[in-house]
Amino acid sequence: MSYLLRLVVPDRPGLLGAVATALGTAGIDIVSVDVLERSGGVAVDDVVVELPRDRLPDSLITVVQAVPGVQVEALRPFAGPLDTHRELDLLEALARAATDPPPTLAVKLLAAELPRVFHSGWAAVLQATDGGGCEVLAASDAAPTFDGVHLPWLPLSSPRLLPSEDDWLPERWREMAIEMMASPFGDPGTAVVLGRSGGPAYRRSELLRLTHLTGIAASVAHLPPV
Repeated sequence: MSYLLRLVVPDRPGLLGAVATALGTAGIDIVSVDVLERSGGVAVDDVVVELPRDRLPDSLITVVQAVPGVQVEALRPFAGPLDTHRELDLLEALARAATDPPPTLAVKLLAAELPRVFHSGWAAVLQATDGGGCEVLAASDAAPTFDGVHLPWLPLSSPRLLPSEDDWLPERWREMAIEMMASPFGDPGTAVVLGRSGGPAYRRSELLRLTHLTGIAASVAHLPPV
C-alpha cells in the first residue's frame, strides 16, 4: 500500500539521501519525492512510499525519524497515479477541453484532476450566490456537500489558506480536521477549493502553486475555439 509522508528535513546536503537510504534499508520503496519549500534552514518534502504488506504504517515514522533532525509532519494513505508532469498534463487536457464552449468540460476536468496534482482528497469549483452561499460548478469524488454552508470568504479577491480550525467551518468538518485552500478562478465570484481530511495543513508554497495553476487554467479554459 502507498503512503504519503510529509517530512521536515534540515536543509543540509545528504539529509534527504540519508532518509532514502534508511527507507531502502528497511525494504520500503520510494515512489516519488516533491520538494514543497525551502526556508529557514529546513526543507519540506512530500515523499510517497510503497509499504510492504508485512509492515505497519507506524514503522515509517520510526524509520524516518531515526535520521537525526528529520521530523514527520504527517502520514496518510495515498491512492492514485503518479507522474512527474502533473501540472503540464492538466493544462494540456484543459486546452483540449476548451474547444467545447462554454468551458463546462474544462471546469469539471479541473475539479477531477487537481487532487492528483496536489496530493489532496478532493477539489471543487464554487460560484458565489446571494446570502453567502455557493453553487457547485464541479466537484471531484469525495468532495463534501456545500449545501447550506455559509462561506464568508466568497467572493474571493485573493488566494487564501482555510485551516481546519476556522470558525466558519461546520462542526462536522472541524471534527474531520478538513484542511483547505482556495484561489479565485477567472473572477472573484468563482473559486477553486482543494481539501484533505486529517491534514497535513496546506503550506503557502502549495497555495502559490495553486494560484499560478488556476490563473493559467482560467485563461486556457476561456480560449476561443481554433
